[in-house]
Amino acid sequence: MQTTKKRAVMLAGAAFSALLTGLSAAPVFAQDAPAEPVAEEAVQEVVVTGTRIRRPNLKSASPITTVSSEEVQLQGAIAVDSFLNDLPMFTADANENGSNGSDGTARINLRNLGSSRNLVLLDGQRFLPTLGVDVNFIPSTLIERTDVMTGGASSVYGSDAISGVVNFITKKNLQGVRIDANYSIYNHQNDDSYLRGINTAKGNELPDKNVWDGAKTDFNIAAGSNFEDGKGNVTAYFGYRKMDAVTQDSRDVSNCALNASGTNGSDLSCGGSPQHGYGRFLVLDEDNPFSGNDYSNAKDGSKTWALTDSSYDYNYAPTNYFQRDSERYTAGAFAHYDLNEHAQFYGSFMFMDDHSVSQAAPSAIWFYNPFTINCDNPYMSTAQRSILCAGATAQATGETKAYVTMRAVNGEPRRNDMRHTDYRFSGGVKGQINDAFSYDVNYMYASILDRANYQNDINQNKAAQALQAETVNGEIVCKDTSNGCVPIDVFSATGPTAAMYEFLYAPTYTKTDQTLKSFGGFISGDLGRYGVTSPWAADGLAMVLGFEHREETLDTRYDQVQLDAGQNDIDGKVKAEEIYAELDVPIASDKPYINSLDLSLGYRTSTFNVSSSTVSGIEKDTETYKIELKYSPTPDVLFRTSYNKAMRAANISELFAAQGVGNSSYDDPCSKGNLNLAEHPTLEECMRTGVTEAQYNNKSIIDCAAGVCTALGGGNPNLDPETAKTLTYGFVLTPQAIPGLSVSLDYFDIHIDDYIGTISPSVTMSQCISTGDPYYCNLINRASNGVLTSPNLQTDGYVIATNLNTGYLETTGFDVTANYTLKTDELFGADYGSVNFAMVGTLLKSLETEVLPGLGSYDCTGLFGPTCGQPSPEWRHNVRATWNLPWKDVVWAPESLSINWRYFGEVSLTNNTSDPYLTGTVSERNAKIEAYNYIDVAASYKLRGMAIRVGVNNLFDKAPPAVANGLLYSFGNGNTYPGTYDALGRMVFVGLSAKF
Repeated sequence: MQTTKKRAVMLAGAAFSALLTGLSAAPVFAQDAPAEPVAEEAVQEVVVTGTRIRRPNLKSASPITTVSSEEVQLQGAIAVDSFLNDLPMFTADANENGSNGSDGTARINLRNLGSSRNLVLLDGQRFLPTLGVDVNFIPSTLIERTDVMTGGASSVYGSDAISGVVNFITKKNLQGVRIDANYSIYNHQNDDSYLRGINTAKGNELPDKNVWDGAKTDFNIAAGSNFEDGKGNVTAYFGYRKMDAVTQDSRDVSNCALNASGTNGSDLSCGGSPQHGYGRFLVLDEDNPFSGNDYSNAKDGSKTWALTDSSYDYNYAPTNYFQRDSERYTAGAFAHYDLNEHAQFYGSFMFMDDHSVSQAAPSAIWFYNPFTINCDNPYMSTAQRSILCAGATAQATGETKAYVTMRAVNGEPRRNDMRHTDYRFSGGVKGQINDAFSYDVNYMYASILDRANYQNDINQNKAAQALQAETVNGEIVCKDTSNGCVPIDVFSATGPTAAMYEFLYAPTYTKTDQTLKSFGGFISGDLGRYGVTSPWAADGLAMVLGFEHREETLDTRYDQVQLDAGQNDIDGKVKAEEIYAELDVPIASDKPYINSLDLSLGYRTSTFNVSSSTVSGIEKDTETYKIELKYSPTPDVLFRTSYNKAMRAANISELFAAQGVGNSSYDDPCSKGNLNLAEHPTLEECMRTGVTEAQYNNKSIIDCAAGVCTALGGGNPNLDPETAKTLTYGFVLTPQAIPGLSVSLDYFDIHIDDYIGTISPSVTMSQCISTGDPYYCNLINRASNGVLTSPNLQTDGYVIATNLNTGYLETTGFDVTANYTLKTDELFGADYGSVNFAMVGTLLKSLETEVLPGLGSYDCTGLFGPTCGQPSPEWRHNVRATWNLPWKDVVWAPESLSINWRYFGEVSLTNNTSDPYLTGTVSERNAKIEAYNYIDVAASYKLRGMAIRVGVNNLFDKAPPAVANGLLYSFGNGNTYPGTYDALGRMVFVGLSAKF
């Protein structure tokens, strides 16, 4: 009887601890420590994200926020990254709204320090290769909860965890069959009179007033069974997800490419790209009297030329995807078997096949290629020839150099067909060595097969071949007839024929294989069993000793078309050998003014070996450690602080990513369009960037297309590790006088020195102009005619922005969470159910970047724009209230009703600041983005054993902010930030869960 009573007391204590640490009804909140389910026979050790030490009632010294499976269902989320991005400590990263330039994955970015500085775990184990992390690989139906630990965890999990870890905890012992299905669709009212007005003024077709689109279907089934009287369990799952594409012509905000217009950007206008579909020419021969004149074919189709103006601009927006088309299959199994108390075998197998397609505007013969055109080209009219070949050189050689563009408006949009096939296997054995020590040894192997087929892109080498035409036996043919060349007529606005485009198109194929192998193990011990205990504490010291060996490989192969364009195959391997230790020291407990006082220490040493087919023998050593202190004067309050120092070695992508030229959202302040503005750089300032006096005086440098110039990016195998210091401190309040209430407040300070990154081209340009510093100015590589737009590595005209060790990153702020469950019977004397209030918010105090040591810094707090990227408001929060109704027997009554308030604070444009690192072309229209408030509602029902969920996110259909294209940076798309704001409008969803 006494044993039974003691067990009941222990179980009650564990249940109360679990209530305080995360397994209560609250759907989103911070917690001291998540607890595993409590077995019927004994109190189980608590497994806390952020430490490998296990002991009953252990609480974390670092802030942890948990997203429960119930919260995910209330959001109607089928994409794992979508419910995380709503939390205020996350910034949107690669996601389903990315199109042009997307790699098809979904990643997460904690504290806006980059997705490479937070570590994604699955049940406490590394997830996928660094470059291929895709959180949608995780089976949503088996996610029990998601722990988000902010603050350093590098000594526990490895150097990648500088800003924290995201640990997905899966359900382990499923009995029976579980089915989850979810369907959602977007609804939006296109009623923005301002945006519709500028589209009408441009002659663009308007989006429908009322649209329903972007449907997402998600179906998951999982089946599990115990065997041998519960000694083992096998759980298998299968999932299917389909997401319909949404094009940008379906929304007012994205129907046309928005340009800044009016004095100081006081207005917006429908612009686009000067690489248009009428045919455009610029003579490059210096001895040609028409050199520098920018001509386009007459719009009526006649073979005459007029000077190019903005009326020719091509609206590239309509065919671009606002939401990608994708289809995903997942499958796998989890199993474990308890041989005895000394050996539990466990393992898992996971598979995903993800097929995603991005779509962008039709390709073109790109303007910034110096093409050769023969002067006897039969497609050219006499009037055109008299201009193009007027120079002495052309008349002597019979050919001329010119920039030429012709957008394939009669062709197909560009499409990137991306397929990811992922495999992950893990296995291990764990158990008790004796009553004090336990062990865990495991192995994990993950492989990603990434295949990309880029379609409907015009091959510029074929274009160069087709632009040289002649007449043979009365038929127009290519001068070089190899490869089945078909000559192209670019001298009329009617454009090339379908057959001409067929020759110009050259699909490209890219194959990337990535692998991750990890073998490790640890021993965990409770030294209190041997009397190693503080004289003032009840619990003894606990320790962990472990090791880990990792090997990550990357191998990318390009087809011959890309190799001919200057691309190079890449490969690389990173090996890591690591040893780590943790020590938990209870100093005092159950003393006057000391309910508990605990000290935790952690240390990890790592050796990284970097190699590739061209690089070998590069070795980097890193060390990380942590010091944590927890003090609870009474059971009502816990004070906590942690200090972490970490060294993060460059990951395989940062080391070996292929170098290439691509679009970058910065503008050339010395181009002719900007020099025509009232405020523009001086001759001396522009000459610092490589502009000649003649180019400045003649205003002859062509504007970058749509305010988007090009930059050279890529990896660097000689990167050194970056060093990070993380400090957190705060408190958790759980007053016994107010049952159901918990409040936490935590300060964070993360500082990273020698951070691995790039120098933003906009910073390079502004610093070169304002200071003349040769470091920045030498990164600007203009073409001979001054342009900063390059089609490939073989042509000058870009700013260098490859990876390097730079200055520092630092972010500071406060996280606050609060949870309270109100029991109505205690308040009203009648049972109306319970109401749970859950709140999580972040106050951002600084988000600072030092570009290079000693050369100044800039702070992106409360800003957005070309240098800072996506908006970083000072304050964000989520507040949810959920009413759990008591009327279970009433058929029509819902089981719960929930309302969520998402708040995203106001942000201002970087360009309008006086900071020399941030200042740029001012914009009055986009001077700030107002604070956004979103209201989400949901209800759940029980019907014949099934749980049915219905809800609406963004109930009032609030449209996203419209931002001029040249001001977008870092995951901007469709004239807005679709990962930050609800780009597609109101989302209506219905879900169903059933257990058998």
